Amino acid sequence: MRTLLTSALTLVACAAAALIYVYSGSFDAAADTLESPLAAWIAQTVRERSIAVRADDIVVPQLDDPEMVARGAEEYAEMCAGCHLGPGVADNEFRKGLNPPPPELAKASGAAARQFWIVKHGIKMTGMPAWGLTHGDATIWSIVAFLGKLPTLTPEQYAQMTAESEAAHAEHDRMHESDE
Repeated sequence: MRTLLTSALTLVACAAAALIYVYSGSFDAAADTLESPLAAWIAQTVRERSIAVRADDIVVPQLDDPEMVARGAEEYAEMCAGCHLGPGVADNEFRKGLNPPPPELAKASGAAARQFWIVKHGIKMTGMPAWGLTHGDATIWSIVAFLGKLPTLTPEQYAQMTAESEAAHAEHDRMHESDE
């Protein structure tokens, strides 16, 4: 009985300490200050375990269709390259203000199911949007298909694959401006 009482009091004390910390404003929420190693480890571990559990049941379709990869390149150029860059693309001011910094996807690889889940649902408190709110699964799978090829592309190949998308978006913007 005494052990149970001690455990309960310990839990209450821990909860009270946590609430005091939360409401004291001691946690620095500024994006331009780095977390302590412990806080960074906790956030990364929670994030990675959450994604792994939720992506576990995703069935990955065939991702080697060249047309699918090309569509993914267009989507990547439009929605992803600003944060995640590409082969031969220099860092930018926007990325420098993000904490945690977005991964350079040309230098990373990952399981397709995990990538699909992240692109579709986003990641809280990272700046990664949930593209599934505005894009269908077929579009998201095309991005994942492109991500599978991205680390193998030279800067020239990347520029060629995304140039058509950039030209199309520039034309769209010009047409939209003339409508105003």
